[in-house]
Amino acid sequence: MQKQILLTNDDGIQSPGLWAAAEALSTLGYVTVAAPRNQSSGMGRSLPGTSDGIIQPETLVVHGQEWTVYAVGGSPAQAVLHAILEIMPQKPDLMVSGINYGENIGTGVTISGTVGAAMEGAALGYRALAVSLQTDQKYHLSYSRDVEFAAAAQFTLKFARMLLEKQFPEDVQLLKVEVPSDATIETPWEISRLTRQRYYEPLKPERTSWNVAANVGYREAARLEDEAEDTDAYVMRKKRRVAVTPLSLDLTSRVDLSALEKFMRE
Repeated sequence: MQKQILLTNDDGIQSPGLWAAAEALSTLGYVTVAAPRNQSSGMGRSLPGTSDGIIQPETLVVHGQEWTVYAVGGSPAQAVLHAILEIMPQKPDLMVSGINYGENIGTGVTISGTVGAAMEGAALGYRALAVSLQTDQKYHLSYSRDVEFAAAAQFTLKFARMLLEKQFPEDVQLLKVEVPSDATIETPWEISRLTRQRYYEPLKPERTSWNVAANVGYREAARLEDEAEDTDAYVMRKKRRVAVTPLSLDLTSRVDLSALEKFMRE
């Protein structure tokens, strides 16, 4: 039976990164594309009550091939829910999120809509993959054709195939993949862990009054001088390798719980 693959993103249904992933994944099975109607970066795993939930089937032509896709009025995580509960006639064998404009590293993974969508799929019990491509910040909210997704698409295919064919440990609930901007299909990959750094630093809004609309900005601020060599930041930024981070939805601190309780009660 043909594998069923659900593909989403947080950049929106028109993103070239989404379509690069769709083409690559179509060699593995039937790809259902359901993604936010609008740009939805930074939404994490949120399920906003203000979302309208409207599903709009659209036909897009990508490199001469017609695709029926679904634009969802909601966050990336909501797109996953609508796809699984309403759109797909069969449950997915794999849920993929990406390819994102811009890396999602370290403590920022809970902000990322790309990772948030994969978390939602994982929380429902499906194998999940989140893929991001390192880009200059000016491209993060764009649909720029200056960004080349070919190598990232091949790594999406590589790790999607692994998830479909291999039985991963129970606590590996999703894989997070960060592809360097200069990667080729020959670039090595390496298992990594999350850096504890805040990769993107928040910036104070520039405005003269609180009555003026403004958003908190950000800039890349990770420092690698004292960074451990096995983190996603170091592997991608310094080694220029594809950083593959296994993630668990269990956010419990990895400490001796009984010892911690004894300490707290002293």
